[in-house]
Amino acid sequence: MSEILLRLAQAEAAAHTRFGASGTVARFGPLVAVASGQRLPIDTAWHDGTGAPADDDWAAFEAFCAAQEQPATLNLLSHAAPALLPDLNGRGYGLDSVLHAFAHDLASPAPAPGWPEHSGWPVHEEPDPNRWADLAAQGFGPGTETIMRLVAGVPGTRRFVATVEGAEAGTGGYATEAGVAALHGAATRPEFRGRGVQAALLAFRLAQAAREGADLASVFVTPGSGSERNVVRAGFGLAGLRLTFTRRG
Repeated sequence: MSEILLRLAQAEAAAHTRFGASGTVARFGPLVAVASGQRLPIDTAWHDGTGAPADDDWAAFEAFCAAQEQPATLNLLSHAAPALLPDLNGRGYGLDSVLHAFAHDLASPAPAPGWPEHSGWPVHEEPDPNRWADLAAQGFGPGTETIMRLVAGVPGTRRFVATVEGAEAGTGGYATEAGVAALHGAATRPEFRGRGVQAALLAFRLAQAAREGADLASVFVTPGSGSERNVVRAGFGLAGLRLTFTRRG
């Protein structure tokens, strides 16, 4: 699994630079940092999985964050944690959150028996990023409108909508980097939950990404969530953890 995690880390770090159109991007050794100027969840660094930053890299990254008036926050995958933990502990970083990192080999899909159930809902690509973002925010909840508009407008993002009996019910997107289709933006409007909307979006995106030449799909989900159950049933396997650290003080 460490080889898969390295691919995911490198793809995520490279994809992180796409937010540069809406802010500032800087690289500090294996760290790729973004500042949007809007205090959004993307205002972090991604570790590309290739080793520990040098002392100068850490110092420059922290100075960058201070200049941007944002916390020094870093995302990394679990295979890289042993090499980085001494520096993280020594420099005062604390663990903020943990997500499960899942991967799916698109060359040999193996969904669980009976999947997808009730996933025959139509799915279409949404050309208007603002329309997609507004619909996604209805699923994610109040306060997510700005980040969803930013995500929707990132170059290379594919945006999809599932409809239930003619009504727009849920969203899902992905972007491909180095053969890895990173799935994101999975949200269902509250009144349509429990009706297979995300199963339809998962099936459609996996097939679409494979047709486009991606050989691996990835997704990060909250442990024990409904999203995790959906991706497991869709044939994803647990590859590791996504760990988010923030410097205290």
